Amino acid sequence: MSGGCLTFRFGRPEERVLLEELQRRASLIYETDRAMLLANPGAIDLPLVQLQEKRVRVAERAGQVQGFSVVLPRGDGICDLDGLFVEPDRWRGGIGRALLEDAFAQARAWDMAVMEVLGNPHAEGFYEKLGFVRTGTVQLPFGIASKMRRALAQT
Repeated sequence: MSGGCLTFRFGRPEERVLLEELQRRASLIYETDRAMLLANPGAIDLPLVQLQEKRVRVAERAGQVQGFSVVLPRGDGICDLDGLFVEPDRWRGGIGRALLEDAFAQARAWDMAVMEVLGNPHAEGFYEKLGFVRTGTVQLPFGIASKMRRALAQT
């Protein structure tokens, strides 16, 4: 998609609602998830503390938010990719990949060696393309997710 370079910055607390609405739009795309999300609107939540602690990275193009990621260090050299969302009409344009590369760089700056993610079935292939390996599954309140991990030393 044209319109200028993609830039990255930390999310701001006053953007919380805007980012949650982006997450909602991206999450409601999949019919298999829609009924559950509509019945449980609180399932989409971006804790204010994540913005305050600079755990949220926002991708912008020409001043417009395109997507965001959330990386949470665990303190054992491992961090969790807790969220990765792109505006649905911008999917397949490289924004998700760019956000994840930015998340890898941020995690390395925090001296993290491994990133883990709980990938839903829709995202598992995306994560595999970017070097994540499936290590198991976990039952979440609304379904099964793949446990995946990636060493951050990879290029």
